[in-house]
Amino acid sequence: MTKPSILFEPIEVKGLKLKNRITMAPLYLGYANPDGTVSPLILDHYREMAASGAALVVVENAAVDPSGLGSPFTLRVDNDRYLAGLANLAKTIQQEGALAFLQINHAGRYAFMSERLGPSPYKTGDVVPKEMTLEEISRVVEAFAGGARRVMESGFDGVEIHGGTGYLLVQFLSPRTNQRKDAYGGSLENRMRFPLEVVDRVRAMVGEDYPVGYRFLADEELPNGLHPQETSVLAGELERRGIAYVSVMTGTYDSFFLPEYLEKQKIEAYMADYAGIIKKSLSKTPVIAAGRIQSPETAVRILEERKADMIGLARVLLADPLWPKKAQGAMPEPIIRCEPTCSLCNLRVIKGKPAFCSQWSQERREAFLRRIGESEEESS
Repeated sequence: MTKPSILFEPIEVKGLKLKNRITMAPLYLGYANPDGTVSPLILDHYREMAASGAALVVVENAAVDPSGLGSPFTLRVDNDRYLAGLANLAKTIQQEGALAFLQINHAGRYAFMSERLGPSPYKTGDVVPKEMTLEEISRVVEAFAGGARRVMESGFDGVEIHGGTGYLLVQFLSPRTNQRKDAYGGSLENRMRFPLEVVDRVRAMVGEDYPVGYRFLADEELPNGLHPQETSVLAGELERRGIAYVSVMTGTYDSFFLPEYLEKQKIEAYMADYAGIIKKSLSKTPVIAAGRIQSPETAVRILEERKADMIGLARVLLADPLWPKKAQGAMPEPIIRCEPTCSLCNLRVIKGKPAFCSQWSQERREAFLRRIGESEEESS
């Protein structure tokens, strides 16, 4: 690697000092217990991720309301009974030397139950979501605030609001999925109303000093969807509200499986240019770039070109939890790369199975399958 220093420079984010510029971006793996509680598998996974050398670990999305569960194996943060398990998870991460954030979410029309909520009855497969009433909108805003309170009370260093992947906040923001005629639909100002109400209420609940990050969708990767002309405006509104960082991504479940997106996501750092676009609309808010950033050299280039202030690793870190230490030169072994042509982790999640990586050693893979009670023949 040519110039690794910038990747390992500290950075301050909303009063928190990160020891380097490497973060773990949230990655849903289906490891939670069926009741949404923290499982031993979750604890072991995040212990390993925190021990990787990354400065910040953002735990995968936790549902703020039962109506927003994306899967039966999604973490939950909608009731105080989840506090003990979440506190154990936060402590597990912090004991390994990383800061711990937890992402909170409502899946909207992508929820797994038969009746789904959304801004408009935009058809998803065979399901038409129920258009949310003003009362339901208000209730979900409060659910996000309650979820954020529980994240804070559990001892996490911060909370991340999920405004990406096409989930509920994006469904209100997108002109494609939001066809409302009231104050929450139509103009960009109206379509931003719900996500900004969520941000405002969360910040009011946890206080100005508690870091609130935002998983940020820059582009839906669909012709009639969101593009940076509009999302850059949202970024500016988030900065005015004191958001801790924006973690930039592109695409939704409606675009993820299109041939052109499947090809694009094989390219290293395929989201980094979008992070750069969003960063130009901000004056002081740190930006995280993600999207298959395989090599330390690429990570350094993104930082040096000022496309982002931090690097987010998700599947890349799953493939090689020692990536940060190898990038720093603390270990001589080569980095194990996430295979661009492989979608095993995603395919298993879609099937409702706990995910693992095809790049793991045979010994590790077999141990994982024994732990979850599955054979090698059933794993593909």
